[in-house]
Amino acid sequence: MTKSDLVSKVAERMSHVSKKDTEMIVNSVFESMSEALKRGDRIEIRGFGSFQVKLRESREGRNPKTGDIVSIPAKRTPFFKVGKELKERVNYKPGDGK
Repeated sequence: MTKSDLVSKVAERMSHVSKKDTEMIVNSVFESMSEALKRGDRIEIRGFGSFQVKLRESREGRNPKTGDIVSIPAKRTPFFKVGKELKERVNYKPGDGK
């Protein structure tokens, strides 16, 4: 699903809001999430999962083309951990009784 697909789905469910306004809402949500992660905050969406930033330490790697050792600097990386409810929905099989 792309962001435009998401905007379309939300606009369908909220027929009283224009598609343009729906796009602004979706963009605003993503922007708020990005800003929170930049600040180092953790984002938790119950039933879906959580987002947080993890620090990857500096390390040595190899240039695959030349085989030379290169230094890879430390960096912050966004990390998503799926929630239990979403995991169950994704793995749901009809007839499981769930």
